[in-house]
Amino acid sequence: MIRLEDLTLFVRSAVLGSFSNAAREANLLPAQVSAAIKRLERDLNVRLFARSTRSLRLTAEGEQYLPYARDVLRTLQLGHEQLQQGEQELQGTIQIAAPSDLGRNVILPWLTAFRREHPRVNLRLQLSDQVTDVFRDPVDVALRYGGSDDASYIAMPLAAANRAVLVASPGYIASHLPLLSPADIPQHNGLLYMIRGRLFDQWLFSRGNESQQVTARGGLICDDADVVRRWAVEGEGIAYKSWMDVASDVRQGRLQLLLPEWSGRSVPFNLVCPHRKQLSPVVRALYAYLKTRSEVVMEGLPGLSADQAAVTPASVIRPEPSE
Repeated sequence: MIRLEDLTLFVRSAVLGSFSNAAREANLLPAQVSAAIKRLERDLNVRLFARSTRSLRLTAEGEQYLPYARDVLRTLQLGHEQLQQGEQELQGTIQIAAPSDLGRNVILPWLTAFRREHPRVNLRLQLSDQVTDVFRDPVDVALRYGGSDDASYIAMPLAAANRAVLVASPGYIASHLPLLSPADIPQHNGLLYMIRGRLFDQWLFSRGNESQQVTARGGLICDDADVVRRWAVEGEGIAYKSWMDVASDVRQGRLQLLLPEWSGRSVPFNLVCPHRKQLSPVVRALYAYLKTRSEVVMEGLPGLSADQAAVTPASVIRPEPSE
């Protein structure tokens, strides 16, 4: 008979990368965690971890078993939350991953306001431009840019019509040659985003049936999308950013749109989770809250109708980097 405690320690050891870290988190001795893992391996008749004096890693069988173990624990947690929902008051813990720029400057105040309305909900926020694996990483939902036909997870649209826009500060615009078309972009200092060795210097624009892709050039490159936006606000160059990232800066005059008659590439914004069974009352309430606020932001995008600002039904997506 598999013990729930053993299953929990297996998942936490895999996430934290060591028995010692899992023991510290659970207020146990490392030897107790090691014994629990051995007991679980004996119950399953497989080896879950490859151990050495310097490292701990999952075996192929451990990799295969991990998502199922997490699903079991999550299902039990959801059941407990449902039983504790007395008087329809939301409660529970939700772990959220979000892109750096959007997370800090847009999502963070929204989450703070959401928790003020639901004080019994605990939020754990992870900010990173690295794409979160919603199956393996310790998150319940991810807020993510991108779109495709990959059916591996559930995506609930927050801003389906979101797209990239070209922006610069008023000071930069006043002191540099005007941009009359995308072809002028290489003459300006492009503020470039890079992640996992890939440089995002190909900027796509469309207008009616016409499209242009230009190679941006510049001396400022960062793997944090928030830094790229800050450089733009400080007048260091032009940036190709998601509208959701820069809408507040545009509204408050810190940035101005360039080539507004041209549309940047589509960057749909979604709430992603691995399975429909993870759509707990807390997740559904959070989605509705974020959707309402995202739609308000999208209403400020030039050339977008009210119908386009509204989201479309839930779909499946593949992630794209935040920009």
